[in-house]
Amino acid sequence: MNIAQIVISLFVALFAITIHEASHGWAAAKMGDPTAESMGRVSLNPAAHIDLIGTILLPLILVIFHQPVFGWAKPVPVNPYNLRHPRRDNLWISLAGPGANLLAAGAALVLFLVLKNITLGLTGSAFLIKIVSGVGLILFLALEINISLAVFNLIPVPPLDGSGILSGLLSDEAAAAYDRLRPYGIIIIVVLVYTNVLNLLFAPIQRLLEILIR
Repeated sequence: MNIAQIVISLFVALFAITIHEASHGWAAAKMGDPTAESMGRVSLNPAAHIDLIGTILLPLILVIFHQPVFGWAKPVPVNPYNLRHPRRDNLWISLAGPGANLLAAGAALVLFLVLKNITLGLTGSAFLIKIVSGVGLILFLALEINISLAVFNLIPVPPLDGSGILSGLLSDEAAAAYDRLRPYGIIIIVVLVYTNVLNLLFAPIQRLLEILIR
């Protein structure tokens, strides 16, 4: 991967993480909590969400080592006392981030396939072909990174979004017991990374994407 591809991947990752976090804030506002909105976190301006490690350094390392790209931004503040039905509403707030990434991935897939069909019959200057290929690369990376980010965040381990979704589906007693995992969440995620469990999770996605670009 050359420098240009690394830079493009980072910008696409930044966009994916930004829409993820902005969607959490938007959903919270819809559920009755204006905290994130009042702090400017319902915004597509990446500066409102950047975390040095999770938004820049980790995606950069993953891109360089050709790994599925995921990351995080500054947590979106949610005040549960403003929510009408805290656990149920938190489920939808948690789902909003991965959901936004999946929608973005779907849009990128449609545009990529349309562009791929156009490219098959494209004739003209080398410059035009190069521009179309560049747009295709951006769309493919948007597809790959948004799917990876959504899948990673749907893992039901605190503090990932999957834990908020699962907690909202459990009974009050089961949710309280499950919440006791929270102090160990980061340790569990590190174990998943170092035991290559995440690679097994992302492998089917990589195979699907390889089929698409043939």
